[in-house]
Amino acid sequence: MTSLLQGVHHITLCPGGAQQDIDFFTEVLGQRLIKQTVLMDGSIPIYHFYYGNADADVGSIATCFPYSRKAGRAGSGQLSCTSYTVPNGAATFWRDHFDRHHAEHSGVQERFGTKYLRARHPAGLLVEVIEESGDGRNAWTTKEITKDVGTRGFFGAVLSVRDAREQESFFVDALGFRKVGVDGPYHRFEVPGTGPGRVVDLHVEPERTPGSWGFGAGTAHHIAFNVETDEALMAQKAVYEELGFTDASEIKDRFYFHSMYVRSPGGILVECTANVPGGFYQDEAPEALGTTLLLPPWYEEQRQAIVAQLEPITVPEENRLGPGAASAPRPVAAPAQEPKIPVSRYKATFDKDKQIT
Repeated sequence: MTSLLQGVHHITLCPGGAQQDIDFFTEVLGQRLIKQTVLMDGSIPIYHFYYGNADADVGSIATCFPYSRKAGRAGSGQLSCTSYTVPNGAATFWRDHFDRHHAEHSGVQERFGTKYLRARHPAGLLVEVIEESGDGRNAWTTKEITKDVGTRGFFGAVLSVRDAREQESFFVDALGFRKVGVDGPYHRFEVPGTGPGRVVDLHVEPERTPGSWGFGAGTAHHIAFNVETDEALMAQKAVYEELGFTDASEIKDRFYFHSMYVRSPGGILVECTANVPGGFYQDEAPEALGTTLLLPPWYEEQRQAIVAQLEPITVPEENRLGPGAASAPRPVAAPAQEPKIPVSRYKATFDKDKQIT
C-alpha cells in the first residue's frame, strides 16, 4: 500500500514523579519543555508534559504522563526505547554527559553500523542517542549541551515483540512501511520518503514476558505517527477496518491535534495523528512555550480543582528562549471552523476524593 504516514509525530511515556521527569528531560537529555497541560482521559488530574527541540517540531515531541499512583510492568508488546538523533561524533560527549549526571547507560554501541548510546530515565524508561548525519533540525541548547552535540529530534523508536511476523505484516500492510534490514534480533522498518524520524526497529525477544498496557510508571504508552490531514486520518482508519482491525478508536480531539488509536498485533498501541491549525503555538507564543500550565477551553472552569491536586513543579529558567519572554499565554481563540470530520471530546469532572498520592 501507499503509506499515509509521514514519520513519527510523538511518543508517549509514563514516568513517575513530575519534577523528576522535568529534571531528566531538560537537564540530562537537553529537551525543551514546550507544553504543560493535563491528561484528557479519566477523572484524576495528571500532568501531560510535552518535550521537544528548539522549534517544537513534529517528530521531536516526547509526551509524558507522570503516573506515580501505580507501577507499570516493562516487557514485550511495548515501545522499549525512544531514539533521538545527534550529530556524528557526539556519542562520546553523551557518554561523559550521562556519567556527570549519574545516569545509567550502555556505553557506546553499534546497531545497523551506526553508533548509539542508551540511557535509563530514573523511572526505568530507556532513551538512546544515535549518530546521524544530515539532520538539520534545530537542537535545544542548555548550559551543558551545545548545538553541535544536542538532540535534533526523533530517529525513531525500538519496539519489543516476542515474534516479528504479525507485527511486520501490520507495519507493511496497514501502515505502508518497508522493511530495510535485519541486524541480529533487530528488524528495521522505514516510512517511505525522506527526512528524519521515519525508523522503527522491532526488537525480537522471544523469552520476554508481556508488559502492561495501561498507565503505569516506568513504561511507554504508545507511539504516534503523523498524517497530513484529518481526511488522511479517516482514510487510515478505513485501512485498519478493511484489514480487520475493527477496534480502531474514534477520532479524538486532543486540542493540539486529532488522534486515532489501534492496538497492533504485537501488543504495541499505535496512534495516528493530524495536527490542527496552530498546533502547539495556538495557545502560547513561541518564546513562552512550556512556562505555564495550560488547559483546553473545556477544562478551564475546573482549573482551581485541577491545580490543587497536581504536584508543584519548577520549570528551569533556561527553558525560555531568551530575556523578555512572555510569562503568560495568549488567549485561546475560538477555532475558525469546526473540524470537517466527527471528533470525540472527552470532558472529565475531576474528583477531589481521587487525588493522586
